[in-house]
Amino acid sequence: MQIVLTNEYESVKTVIKRVVLFTLLIGGIFASCNRGESFIVEGKIDSAVGDTLYLEHRGLAGIQLIDSAVLKENGLFKFRQGAPVNPEFYQLRIGDNSVVFAVDSTETLIVNADANNFYGSFAVAESYTNDQLKKVDELRLMAVQRITSLEEQHAAKVIDDIAFLNQLDSVLIDYKKEISNVILGNPSSAAAYYAVFQKINDYLIFDPYNKQDYAMFGAVATSWNKYYPETERTVHLYNFTLNALQARRREEQQALLFESVAVQTDAGLPDISLSGINGEEIALSSLKGKVVLLDFVVYSADFSPKHNIDLNNLYSRYSSRDFEIYQVSLDSDEHFWKISADNLPWVTVHDPRSVSSPVLSTYNVREIPTAFLIDREGDLVARIEDYSQLSEQLNKVL
Repeated sequence: MQIVLTNEYESVKTVIKRVVLFTLLIGGIFASCNRGESFIVEGKIDSAVGDTLYLEHRGLAGIQLIDSAVLKENGLFKFRQGAPVNPEFYQLRIGDNSVVFAVDSTETLIVNADANNFYGSFAVAESYTNDQLKKVDELRLMAVQRITSLEEQHAAKVIDDIAFLNQLDSVLIDYKKEISNVILGNPSSAAAYYAVFQKINDYLIFDPYNKQDYAMFGAVATSWNKYYPETERTVHLYNFTLNALQARRREEQQALLFESVAVQTDAGLPDISLSGINGEEIALSSLKGKVVLLDFVVYSADFSPKHNIDLNNLYSRYSSRDFEIYQVSLDSDEHFWKISADNLPWVTVHDPRSVSSPVLSTYNVREIPTAFLIDREGDLVARIEDYSQLSEQLNKVL
């Protein structure tokens, strides 16, 4: 009997061993799978002994802390996190200084930086995606510096309003040309997504409501929807782009009104209400019943003296026939406008937002001067860019 018990005992031991071995094997497989579904960020941060290095996720809902480590004398660190389902953005932060980087999926990123110049020294070894991200950052910073310089020159009256507007356009055109190569080179990349959402002064540089800029959003949204369907970022980007397309189409329909001759609208034109020389609010709609020339100008521009002389000749001929001019000054110098407009016989108002006025985009004004002819019912009948044709257009309406 004793021998039988021993054999049974040995059999039970064998079964237990097999179960334990099987459990360890399965556990090892799952552990291996878990490690395979993660990314690693490791490297060295100099000049930060005793500082806490934070790893944070830059998600759609905001920045979220996901890990941290106190840096020792050697500055080495290592973070492991679950791999994202699409290219995703993270940042390393020490105090108030942070640097952004992208993770494509399951990968190991080797980074190096000096805390004394965290952003400037930050580098991700052999990562084309993060090289592209840094290129986008550098180009945006260059654009910001150029725009800041223009704003300072404009404020100091070194350049006038028209020159400021033209040079600002030039800066943005240069920036977009470079960044478009990044976006269209690989629209499914993290860099492409990152690029279309870059901002200057809280405004998107690529305007999704602009037809040319929209193409960049469309390229990225289409590509992400193909490679990363139904992920949170893809759904957000796709909906954002679709909403912008719908809004742009509505704007294009409105723009047809401003571009066309003899187009009628029951809704009327977007009203304008700005301050006159004496500080009183004067609305464009208050002139309904007259034929009105809505004229956008900059008094300090070189063309202005001749422009107003020509308008004065026209006004003298037609004012007795219920013709009025509603002239919008976009001068940054309000005092200059008041002095220049003091003796003008028509309605002149000033927009303090100058060349940044949203009225310009509302009326699709692409150059200065530009005017619109409005009939007695308050409907637009002509867009005037060639003022030599104005007399002919007036005779048709009056």
